[in-house]
Amino acid sequence: MHPLLSQLDSAEPLKDFSSAQLSEVADEIRDVLCNLLATRTAHFASNLGVVELCLALHSTFDFRTDRLIWDTGHQVYPHKLVTGRYKDFASIRTQGGLMGYPNPHESEYDLFMTGHAGCSVSTALGLKSGDDLMDRPNSKSVAVIGDGAFPSGIVFEALNNAGFLNKDLVVVLNDNKMSICPRVGAMAGYLDRLRGNPFYTGLKHEVVKALNHVPLFGDPAERWLAQMKEGVKAGLLGGMLFEELGIRYIGPIDGHDIPLMKKYLAMAKASEGPVLLHVVTEKGHGYKPAAEDPVFFHTPPAFRDEDGRPVANAGSGQPPYTVSMRDAILNVMEEDERVTVLTAAMCQGTKMEPVRERFPDRFFDVGICESHAVAFAAGQCKTGIRPIVNIYSTFLQRSYDQIFQEVALQDLPVVFTLDRAGLTGPDGPTHHGVYDIGYMRLFPNLAVMAPGYAGEVEPMLRFALQHEHSSSIRYPKTSAFDLQKIPEPIELGRSETIREGTDGTIVVFGALLESALAAAESLADRLSVGVVNARFAKPIDKAMVARTLADDRFVVTLEEGTTVAGFGSAFLEEANTQGLDTRKIKRLALPDVFVEHGERGDLLAQSGLHVEGIAQACQQWNSVTRVP
Repeated sequence: MHPLLSQLDSAEPLKDFSSAQLSEVADEIRDVLCNLLATRTAHFASNLGVVELCLALHSTFDFRTDRLIWDTGHQVYPHKLVTGRYKDFASIRTQGGLMGYPNPHESEYDLFMTGHAGCSVSTALGLKSGDDLMDRPNSKSVAVIGDGAFPSGIVFEALNNAGFLNKDLVVVLNDNKMSICPRVGAMAGYLDRLRGNPFYTGLKHEVVKALNHVPLFGDPAERWLAQMKEGVKAGLLGGMLFEELGIRYIGPIDGHDIPLMKKYLAMAKASEGPVLLHVVTEKGHGYKPAAEDPVFFHTPPAFRDEDGRPVANAGSGQPPYTVSMRDAILNVMEEDERVTVLTAAMCQGTKMEPVRERFPDRFFDVGICESHAVAFAAGQCKTGIRPIVNIYSTFLQRSYDQIFQEVALQDLPVVFTLDRAGLTGPDGPTHHGVYDIGYMRLFPNLAVMAPGYAGEVEPMLRFALQHEHSSSIRYPKTSAFDLQKIPEPIELGRSETIREGTDGTIVVFGALLESALAAAESLADRLSVGVVNARFAKPIDKAMVARTLADDRFVVTLEEGTTVAGFGSAFLEEANTQGLDTRKIKRLALPDVFVEHGERGDLLAQSGLHVEGIAQACQQWNSVTRVP
């Protein structure tokens, strides 16, 4: 079905392919991508947009010896298909199959797992520096970075260093006017002006000199000519932003014209010192619905194509926690004009589009700049604003220093809502949000919370916004549990008893409450097991800790986080502080390893965090704690 792709055991043969053959490979890659989306959700529009760029790169460089880093690695599907993984491609994003991101364990062509954005220029520069020190000076280093990731602060730190070191580094700026949502910020406007540049680097000096002598007269002709003059000068001189840093700017060029890209990649490859090649692409290119709606088709649900029209497979289940939090945020913003929301290029993922539309003056998308988002929120908070920082757990890690220095140390009541906390399924270890319990509960005065069911999401948010110190609320990427219960009032450091038990207690922090209740019910004919919804990991409910450890009862702590430094650790610490018998405590949490990709339910089961595993732990621990 794919005669050219199926023959590629490596990317090396692409160097001998004609332009027509490379175009055929591009068509085959797009067909494979469309077939994949008929079976499961996967990154789609971003991969469609880099097909020709990928082929041009691999037919110009030899990345078995040269170095290639794909920034925000969800765009590496074409790269995987041409580097010997076509036969296994159908397994991508399934347990035991290919990862949806670069994976050094899969191929020599993959150097880093790049699931977060912005680090490609730094790592590519480090690779080139290391190769030179190891006496491999002919090795070339290439970073491919999108315009959405480009404004990340670390990118400019790397460019600053690259210009100083003057290493042979090629930075390919893949400009498609998008991150996941349309890009934002002044850099977006700057790149738009560069895209309007009809000239190439060799004409810069002469054309700018001529433009400076163009007379302006008449209205509206004067306005039109002024706009044209400034637009062209911005384009021509725009590259000077990089050239003043010591980085040669080339472009912009058509990122879907393989022969043209090969020409300019060869030019960049032959250049001395760092080069930035500005490539213009279309996200979703080659599949009209994806090109017309690249936001939806970034990671669409599985669909089948019917004569060019995508038909999504039917979904099911309760609305996710993300929607519960979004609706809660809308409600509090309606009531309190001090409340703002900040996100980092994840408006679609966090379902915040209605918030952006309803409150455009109080919604701030700062782009892929999480550190700035937190410091910006701290500044707002100092003035009396009540900011909500709404960012995925795994991405908030990038702002750790700002959480410490600008928020917690200043004792500012910033609210952090951590989406995708816990296992994110097929996205794998770069995206699993499993460390936030540990990294958030370290700071004095920062309350760490998690709802156990849908009904307490909004009360928990309202509590956080009234709390006079900083706080975090974590919630997973899964359907919200409908407990059909009116929540008890949220009070600082107070848990909620859901089920009484005389033999032992499951103390749950977060969304595994549903599984805990099912496990307790399954044991009802053998053991009387209570279930407590902890609500707070910090401050933990001290009275609850003492109460659950009374007499001979066992306690099983349960969380969708790490064993190290998680809620179970907090429970142990408090029990130790009170001088209680910690031998009665069994902690159920994720192991101290990087959890691979797979369906969330399967991954939980592997760690014993499913109904059967919880019930088995209760039975075993009941037997252990009752032995004299």
